[in-house]
Amino acid sequence: MKLPSATSAITIELNAVLVALTANEPQVLTLEDGALLPSGPFESEHPTLQTGLRAWVQQQTHHPLGYVEQLYTFADRYRAAEGGRRIVSISYLGLTRERLSRGPRDPEWRNWYRYFPWEDWRNGPAPLVAREILPRLRKWSEAAGDPALKRDRRQRIEVNFGDGKTQWNEDLVLQRYELLYEAGLVPETTPTQQPIADPLPGMAMRHDHRRILATGIARLRAKIKYRPVVFELMPETFTLLQLQRAVEALAGRPLHKQNFRRLIDQQGLVEETGAISAQAAGRPAKLYRFRREVVLERAFGGTKLPLSRAV
Repeated sequence: MKLPSATSAITIELNAVLVALTANEPQVLTLEDGALLPSGPFESEHPTLQTGLRAWVQQQTHHPLGYVEQLYTFADRYRAAEGGRRIVSISYLGLTRERLSRGPRDPEWRNWYRYFPWEDWRNGPAPLVAREILPRLRKWSEAAGDPALKRDRRQRIEVNFGDGKTQWNEDLVLQRYELLYEAGLVPETTPTQQPIADPLPGMAMRHDHRRILATGIARLRAKIKYRPVVFELMPETFTLLQLQRAVEALAGRPLHKQNFRRLIDQQGLVEETGAISAQAAGRPAKLYRFRREVVLERAFGGTKLPLSRAV
């Protein structure tokens, strides 16, 4: 049996996409001035990967995790550390509530739309898509010498970005980022690529952490349509408008108010507390709480988001 050489040794690393909501904005916990997601080696004394994740996340960030699920295992060939050790990264999605930092060296919350500004369609189509992304992608497509490759690129642009005005699938976060990466429009590069001179707006991350973040956002956007995970990010009591704004923040799309409230009522997900919000402007708003027992009573029915017709 051939023993692995030093250059073929594998290191298992854990990465976490930790999400919170603050003032109707989706926040992700980062390190190194927003350049990295929380990450660390898997310690063998932990009985499971998830146990190890919870332990080092709380140690690094002082943030205990609520809902956690495994995202994906990243093991591309170029993921290597000094000395040639190959790094296999097992990523997780975790939901928590934001806490204040304890000092200047503590982790920082960053709005995830700083990394993906083209994903925010809450106030209408993101201008960046039609103004800059689509023209540059179409130029990249036309540069393909092979007709079949040119046709494939055109189809992928159409599926992922549509016309930049009305056609938009909010779940395709990862596919859009990978298409922009392939077209050379984002600054993250592999060791075999040259840095680009004119990247698109959007904060870059080291290694492939922005790709991991895109995976987490896509998973959460899909998840909120068939499981009530949004309540893991909500305070104990909330107004229906606060709940709607939370879902809009995660999905990056505006929702039709009456249809959203009808959906929440049909699912029986919340109940009135009998209290009134003191912070609501104008007409006082009722406070609600999440009926956690509903998850045990029955499966949460999947549904499409009740999108506003304005987009």
